[in-house]
Amino acid sequence: MYQKSPEIGKGVDWILILLYTLLVAIGLLCIFSVEYRNGDGVLQSFLGFKKNYSKQLFYFGACIVLAVFILLTDSKLFTATANLSYLVGIVLVLATFVVGKEIKGSKSWIPLGFMNLQPVELCKIFTSLALAKFLSMPETNFNKPASQIVAAVISFAPAVLSVLQGETGLALVYFSFLIPMYREGLPPGYLIMGAAMSVLLVVSLLLSTKTLLISFSVLGAVVLYLNRKQIRRNNRLLLIVISSWAFCILFVGVIVPFTFKHVFKKYQADRIFSMVGVDNPFVDKNTVDITNTADEKAKQKKNDQQNYNVKQSKIAIGSGGLMGKGFLKGTQTQGDFVPEQHTDFIFTSIGENFGFWGSTLLMLIYLSLILRIVTIAERQRSTFTRVYAYGVASIFFFHVAVNISVTIGLAPVIGITLPLMSYGGSSLLTFTILLFILIKLDADRQMVLR
Repeated sequence: MYQKSPEIGKGVDWILILLYTLLVAIGLLCIFSVEYRNGDGVLQSFLGFKKNYSKQLFYFGACIVLAVFILLTDSKLFTATANLSYLVGIVLVLATFVVGKEIKGSKSWIPLGFMNLQPVELCKIFTSLALAKFLSMPETNFNKPASQIVAAVISFAPAVLSVLQGETGLALVYFSFLIPMYREGLPPGYLIMGAAMSVLLVVSLLLSTKTLLISFSVLGAVVLYLNRKQIRRNNRLLLIVISSWAFCILFVGVIVPFTFKHVFKKYQADRIFSMVGVDNPFVDKNTVDITNTADEKAKQKKNDQQNYNVKQSKIAIGSGGLMGKGFLKGTQTQGDFVPEQHTDFIFTSIGENFGFWGSTLLMLIYLSLILRIVTIAERQRSTFTRVYAYGVASIFFFHVAVNISVTIGLAPVIGITLPLMSYGGSSLLTFTILLFILIKLDADRQMVLR
């Protein structure tokens, strides 16, 4: 029986494709701007597969072929294979412990000859699909703690493996799946508690433990005094105030000091405190660290290098001023003063070459992309596609927010790429697949997928 071949352009969101292409093109220009030198043949170097911008162009070509293949695929394939693909992703991540290649202290890469594949990057795709599959199942009641635990395991299992590989930055990305879970009914109390702990942590970095303990005790006493009449009528309020006070005291007085003294290595703690501009108060400077092995010294040196990276990044972005120095005229990026300026610090080329207005325009493009994905999510009939779309939006948001924060010194260096712009086959491939699966699912939005 004759079956009509699929129409690749039917129902496709061309605005999303335009934004995708625009960001990849800007990324290619940025990589070119930091690597091109006077005398280089532009056409020859672009086609030579020797420069990073040349390799990125070839990766983009491969991604276009893959995108066309995805658009020609039946949407039901993604729901049918969601759990299987997640299992394959976990197996690939586990395989790195056996056949993995160590790059920059992280054994999270599988060498393929023409490129190095980072399975924990690809696993973001599989996790998005698996979470969407689970939350769209008719028997899933997300109001029950059991379902919430299963969703958490699906979301954070790759993160645990990523930490074991030494890729803490990519592990943090998996916390972005809290957003689609919240959209599907995760109680806001979890997010409020997480936000409160984050605020407490930041305050703990800025103020001494003794000051905080006294402050929380005084604040608790004041709250009890001001609400003494209500407390007499309702003992539950007393329990809430005392529990909140006890949690703050335990968190600030026990958990934070224990974590920085016994969980984090010295170089890791120093990196966090250097971000907020204070010395590490949990280290006795008068004693010699006898556990400072050669490996620890190497990591400390890496930490010093990362602090240098951020310093040079801030100099490059600040030197761009309001309008920038102009394309290929950035002295910091052209002079190789900014390490990793074609990968994690690619934003420095925008800041130096095109200044504040160019940086603002880039962030508006990213904002348009994320808002477009959210718009697509909210017009879906299928829970599967809606959850998947919110997963994609949250991953993009996390990457953009953290990467730019790192380059301007507002966050510690954790190795997060700028989506579609940073050099790297694994990163470009991952974000391309994420977006084009969404585009295909949205093209078939009249179908109810589970």
